[in-house]
Amino acid sequence: MQAILLAGGLGTRLRSVVSDRPKPMALIGDKPFLEYVVCELSRHGITDIIFAVGYKGSMVEEYFGDGSRFEMADGQRMTVRYAYEEELLGTAGAIKNAGRLVTEDAFFVLNADTLYQIDYGKLVRLQKEKELDMALVLRQVPDVSRYGQAVLEDGYLTGFNEKAKEAGPGTINGGVYRMKRELLEDIPEGKVSLEKDMIPKWLSGGMRLGGFVNDGYFIDIGVPEDYYRFMKDVEEGVIVW
Repeated sequence: MQAILLAGGLGTRLRSVVSDRPKPMALIGDKPFLEYVVCELSRHGITDIIFAVGYKGSMVEEYFGDGSRFEMADGQRMTVRYAYEEELLGTAGAIKNAGRLVTEDAFFVLNADTLYQIDYGKLVRLQKEKELDMALVLRQVPDVSRYGQAVLEDGYLTGFNEKAKEAGPGTINGGVYRMKRELLEDIPEGKVSLEKDMIPKWLSGGMRLGGFVNDGYFIDIGVPEDYYRFMKDVEEGVIVW
């Protein structure tokens, strides 16, 4: 199975503690955070990785190479390729740029600076069962008013990035997607946001979008406190390498 990992951001909020490398390459001990993400994907049979890279993207390529040195538990080898951005393209723009390397009818997309432990097979099955153009993973938060709310009804997405009027628990976008390759054709050239532009457009246009809520481990190392929290979780065995 194939996945596009979005690794082209500037990582400005983490610059105070990680200034010499792209955010997903921030070191956790002697390994970059991104290796934890790749290892998690490999456990679920996702061994064909396309890195969408920009800022200092050559550091990602120097470390991972073609992926052949990373042997999976079942003896498979990782295959790694790279799609460079000449300018910032936004999430959807980066997906379109990397999409020229996609060869399968459907593929995963996730942020390279986030680790979300989910059942990727469940996402595949859900997409097939409900014939979804895009399947996505949501997560529960105690106060949805801080975010744009995502709403599911019977497994179908009915609302996305909606502002909650009152504080309280709810579900938000978890940033893990499985997309049909045909959707790439609908993304315009240039800088485009998946979350702000394309998903709302597809939803209002009658595309079949759906997903499930997951309660697995989640971390986004975009700010120093969460970067240090992940370090601690690794040290304490919360994350098993």
